[in-house]
Amino acid sequence: MNSKSLSFRLLVSAGVVLASFFILVAIVLEQGYRESAEQTLRENLKIQVYSLLSAAELTRAGQIKMPKELREPRFSNPGSGLYAWIQPVDADVVWFSPSAIGLNASSAPDMDSGQFVFLLDEQGRYVLHYKVIWENDRGKERKYVFSVAEESLFVAKQVDRFKTALGSWLLAMGLILILIQFLVLRWGLSPLRLIVRDLESIERGEKSLLDGSYVTELRGLAGNLNALISSERAHLERYRNTLADLAHSLKTPLAILRGSIDSLVLDKKTVHDQISRMDEIVEYQLQRAAAKGEKKITGTMDAAMGIDKIIASMKKVHADKPIVFEIKKPDKFKIYCEQGDFYEIAGNLIDNACKWCDKKVKVSILNKNQIKQDGFSFLLQIEDDGPGIPIDHLNDILKRGVRADQNTDGHGIGMAVVNEIIDLLGGQLLGDKSQSLGGMRWRVYLP
Repeated sequence: MNSKSLSFRLLVSAGVVLASFFILVAIVLEQGYRESAEQTLRENLKIQVYSLLSAAELTRAGQIKMPKELREPRFSNPGSGLYAWIQPVDADVVWFSPSAIGLNASSAPDMDSGQFVFLLDEQGRYVLHYKVIWENDRGKERKYVFSVAEESLFVAKQVDRFKTALGSWLLAMGLILILIQFLVLRWGLSPLRLIVRDLESIERGEKSLLDGSYVTELRGLAGNLNALISSERAHLERYRNTLADLAHSLKTPLAILRGSIDSLVLDKKTVHDQISRMDEIVEYQLQRAAAKGEKKITGTMDAAMGIDKIIASMKKVHADKPIVFEIKKPDKFKIYCEQGDFYEIAGNLIDNACKWCDKKVKVSILNKNQIKQDGFSFLLQIEDDGPGIPIDHLNDILKRGVRADQNTDGHGIGMAVVNEIIDLLGGQLLGDKSQSLGGMRWRVYLP
């Protein structure tokens, strides 16, 4: 498995988490089992203490007397691991079991009568001490400490066996869980592999878009990728068409120029007209090719700020004309649009309004709640108090090279570019008469 793959990273992460969990579980269970084993041993030693108490007798002289044979056979076997001692308080041992021959007795701590004390002595043995006050038939009291010890190896062996069994089970469960995790990851990441395969199919030309049945979380990604793919294809197609149109459009002017050069008399006016025509064609094609079109995944721009910048520029360009600008817009208005496209749209429309108006231009921005047109969330409305354009000529001025007034400067391509960019953005351009100013009104709807 590739170490850079997402599946490998998730599987390793899950393995580390499982291993850490099992280690902590093993530590906790081992400690719990050890404490349980020690508690069980303490109870067993307490039973042995009671057994010694039942077997012991106090003589008339106040001495402890023990039988030769005890109920527990391990007390009779030297080195059996179970030992017993009896010693008076503040005195040496007076009795020890045969199993404790040659061993040092465990020192009894300070304790109250009737109290049990369970501890691990300096020889590594678990010892239970019990202090008792014994009174003989003469009423004489003697204080004794009964001590029973068990080698710690007994508990250690139990814990080791438990650790071995626990480790085996945890290892088996860990391997099973890792296998399950691997299968779950393969199932969980299968939608990503599906979308990768579909992208590879698009790259090979077998598909045009991501059309698979994707999980909910990936539908937005698939939609954005489809938008990007469609946008790039539209750009490529537009570039190809632009080059083809440019080549085709230049044929006629070039042919005329060639004919003029080959003729005996060079007509300067013809050359000038054809050069102007070629300049017009090149400018239009370049502007059309530069239109970005719809790309919602590239981000947003502030349309309100863009209008402010355009108005400031128009005041400088038309400084010789006393234009009154009426602006109605919010302080901020974010839209999905390339900045260059927006400036191309709004700049051309406002510039035309400034050229045609008498003295007043009105610019408005409306939001989704103020728009009657369904499917749009932004409306840019530009009005002027000029003569306006006849309704039957509106479609003509959106064509390349057609101007509303042949006496004005320009190549007649501004409105054509505006219309094409709006169309690429999925919007709508409408023109009619302004009800408030009486001149032309242009409305730009964008989704």
